[in-house]
Amino acid sequence: MPVSDPGNSDNRPDPDALLRQAEQEGRGKLKIFLGAAPGVGKTFEMLSEGAARRRDGVDVVIGIVETHGRVETERLTRGQEIVPRRDVAYEGRVLAEMDIDAILARAPRLALVDELAHTNAPGSRHPKRYQDVEELLAAGIDVYSTINIQHVESLNDIVASFTRVRVRETVPDRILELAEIEVVDIPPDELIERLKAGKVYLPHEATRALSHFFSKSNLSALRELALRRAAQAVDAQMLDHVRAIGIGGTWAGTDRIVVAINELPGVDGLVRAAKRVADGLHGPWTALFIETPRTAHFTDVQHQRVAAAMTLATQLGAAVATVPAASVVEGIQGFLIHARATQLVVGKSRRTRAFEFIHGSIVDRLIRGTSGVTVHVLPMETETRTSALAWRRSKAGWGSPTGYAITLALVAAITTVASALFHILDLGNVALLYLLPVMVAASLFGLRTGLFAGIASSLAYNFFFLPPVGTLSISNPENLISIFVLLGVAIATSQLTSRVRAQADLAAASAQTNATLAGFLRQLSAINDPAVAARMICDDVAQVFAVQSVLLAPTTGAGLTVQAASTADYRLDTMDLAAANWAFDAGAAAGKGSATLAASEWLFQPVKAGGRTLAVLGIARENSGDPVRADQLPLLTSLVDQSALVLERLRLETEMRDVDAVRTRDRLRAALLSSVSHDLRTPLTAVIAAANELDHGATPDLIATIKTEAARLNRFVANLLDMARVEAGALKLNIEATDLSDAVAGAAHDARRALEGHAVRLDVPPDLPLVRVDPQLLHHCLLNLLDNAGRYGDPGTEIVVEGRHRYGELRLAVLDHGAGLPPGREAEVFETFRRLEGSDREIVGTGLGLAIVKAFAEAMGMMVEAGNRVDEPGAAFTLVFPSPLIVRNVAPESAI
Repeated sequence: MPVSDPGNSDNRPDPDALLRQAEQEGRGKLKIFLGAAPGVGKTFEMLSEGAARRRDGVDVVIGIVETHGRVETERLTRGQEIVPRRDVAYEGRVLAEMDIDAILARAPRLALVDELAHTNAPGSRHPKRYQDVEELLAAGIDVYSTINIQHVESLNDIVASFTRVRVRETVPDRILELAEIEVVDIPPDELIERLKAGKVYLPHEATRALSHFFSKSNLSALRELALRRAAQAVDAQMLDHVRAIGIGGTWAGTDRIVVAINELPGVDGLVRAAKRVADGLHGPWTALFIETPRTAHFTDVQHQRVAAAMTLATQLGAAVATVPAASVVEGIQGFLIHARATQLVVGKSRRTRAFEFIHGSIVDRLIRGTSGVTVHVLPMETETRTSALAWRRSKAGWGSPTGYAITLALVAAITTVASALFHILDLGNVALLYLLPVMVAASLFGLRTGLFAGIASSLAYNFFFLPPVGTLSISNPENLISIFVLLGVAIATSQLTSRVRAQADLAAASAQTNATLAGFLRQLSAINDPAVAARMICDDVAQVFAVQSVLLAPTTGAGLTVQAASTADYRLDTMDLAAANWAFDAGAAAGKGSATLAASEWLFQPVKAGGRTLAVLGIARENSGDPVRADQLPLLTSLVDQSALVLERLRLETEMRDVDAVRTRDRLRAALLSSVSHDLRTPLTAVIAAANELDHGATPDLIATIKTEAARLNRFVANLLDMARVEAGALKLNIEATDLSDAVAGAAHDARRALEGHAVRLDVPPDLPLVRVDPQLLHHCLLNLLDNAGRYGDPGTEIVVEGRHRYGELRLAVLDHGAGLPPGREAEVFETFRRLEGSDREIVGTGLGLAIVKAFAEAMGMMVEAGNRVDEPGAAFTLVFPSPLIVRNVAPESAI
């Protein structure tokens, strides 16, 4: 998480916070009633507040509410406007979902939407209800909703760890971050009493719940999680507000912890200590690394320590930040102000008193210059330096020989120029000339080379221009003052110039990072081919970090496969592939430099967008060093995030093209079916009529064949026409109370030719209740089921039509005696043009009959099931009439 301008310590409004507030203009407001568990009264509280708002004159509607049979909750819905639900057919059942279009058309001021984490039925506009709520908010409608703490995405694993229950329906944390949260809370003992009294679940369900999920220990832990999560949300919203209006101070509604990462041995212990502090204070924490000019001189071992510490902090749940600054103290203080931190964890290495006297102590300066922040200081090991390391540090700190040589040349040049002009210049102007090499040396080669330039200039000025000339002695005390002034100005100028140079280097590095990100995204945004995008991602990452890179993505039936690579000679062994698969499955980094499968030579980063992992990006360095330095991690993370956005865009574009192709194909198929049906219907009618009018002298077998095949073709055309009507949505229902005994008898009579060679037994009791269906569509369903049984039942076997009324529903089954259906593929028989062969016999058919049965049944609110008989070999197809379709004690003519 790179942070821009952390040192903005004045009380100016934060631009990012202002932008976030501006984005909410014109949108509805979301209020979430958060509970620790079912039964605490979230829905009751939401309805109560909605009713109060309605009494205040606010336009309130109930979008959807699940009362679960609770009398008190149902009573609150009375007198309030309820938007009717939308029926969605799914797998032979009709599900009632919230009608988002009806709410948008109604356009209330406030909508009450229960159970935010609910998963919508397949075929709905959005897969999740919280996405429906987001659309309502975008339309300017305020929303009240409810959720239990176990449905929060980030807490899902924590809840599962002690309840042993994995909740599959979750809501992203970002939804809670935008909402006003009201915690609906009751003590665990009171909730348990409500459960025992049957106010939450039915008695037999309550007994099981008490022994599992609703134990007192579980409820207490869930209650703590709910209160803590609400406090975090309130704290984040409060910080966003004070940043937007530019108020200073920490505003410590909750503790916010920052741990300062360094390159010293034992920094991992510092991270773990910060984790313990954060757990004890129940506050968010951030691992911070300050990138200074000194960072460029880190050794590989020091870079590895920083990278490992940042990775460890991420795994322990911390946010990470890398901040460029001129000094460690300035960077930490600026970030503390920006983050409104209340706790700081730093490490202090053991230094000699002489070292601290000369260089000062970072910890002491932090304590003196940071108010309102508690500082935790932990002792750390002092790095053991080898002679080679000390030589490198010495060389890096004191400058290069080239710099000193150039500085001496500049001093000599100024001395020559001053000697030539000495007859027209006084001593004061000559001293000013010597400031030039000081500034140049400090700007080009650093502080210490600038100080060397100041000393050399003072000596040259004394030797060549101050009397007695040619010696380093000074005869006039005033000239001694000039020497000290020149040396002091040289030192001050060197320090200022060196600081400006360091800040310029940091600014240049930041500008280069921003330019890299902008150029990377600009190139990828213009690409519409996933293969080209993958290759460009690998090439750019390899060029920016000087590494090898590969991009792996899942392929149907083949797992992860390489989509692109920066070079053709890359090599992935078994360990590397295992790390890649783990990174993809877990959504976290794996491989070299991480805490998982570190034996791999590659570091794999998951490429995630929209809550799913799209691919993994692997990087490796040819010299077997760390794939990426700690100071490069934020840039790598940003490139991976931008790559994820581009890959997600390309995936969605591909899906949209596929959807358009399917729609076009469906329209063409419907048009073809309709055209073929009508074109074949006319000659078929003529053939059937001519066969009926043939002379008695014609061959009876020939006439029977003509009639049989014409009838078969007529049924085929009728099926085509019916399928076209279903897909075009042109079915018109004529619902009547229907006697199933008569319906089955009529269908068996009309299907007698298809049932030739079979014994037919109709086991439909005459006392079955009437059902509310379309008689014509039911007749078509029974004809197709009987025709299917006649085709696939073994010759000479019995076909049974069986009707039963039990458990509040009526079931009408057609049973044959044959090979049955392949296990596990029963649902496939209802797909259009799908035929599952159950025997070796050649069976003629189009695969439309059962698809039509399913379509007609769902149109009438029924379900159809396919399976195998349990008593003997054969298939069983069952029409299920749910309770709302059954007429109870009402005569047929008055049933509708």
